[in-house]
Amino acid sequence: MKIMQILIAGPVRSGTDDRPELIDANLKRMQQAALEVWQKGHVPVIGEWLALPLAQAVGSTRIGDEISEAYLYPVAHRLIGRCDAILRLDGASRGADNDVRIGQSLGLTIYTSLDQLPQSGVQQ
Repeated sequence: MKIMQILIAGPVRSGTDDRPELIDANLKRMQQAALEVWQKGHVPVIGEWLALPLAQAVGSTRIGDEISEAYLYPVAHRLIGRCDAILRLDGASRGADNDVRIGQSLGLTIYTSLDQLPQSGVQQ
């Protein structure tokens, strides 16, 4: 199995009422999934890893402000085109659902569980 670049898609702000501690918990959950993707020999990416620094560079002060909203989805959508697959974590999220729709339209494999991911054959 070749090494894949896999976008981790899941809830970030959904269901949090924009409470920072709940947003942070969602991001940590995505980071944990990314670690497990890495351990299977693939390259994990999370859109926020790229979008948040860009948004902060132009003045964003928190996830969900107007500036971050202008970057989060567009960055993820550009990133999807560079990925081989998407891992959709459970939980309600219109953004993650949209990422999956875009990925499907590009013919990407959509995984809904870490157990579905094949081992790449590459050791850590």
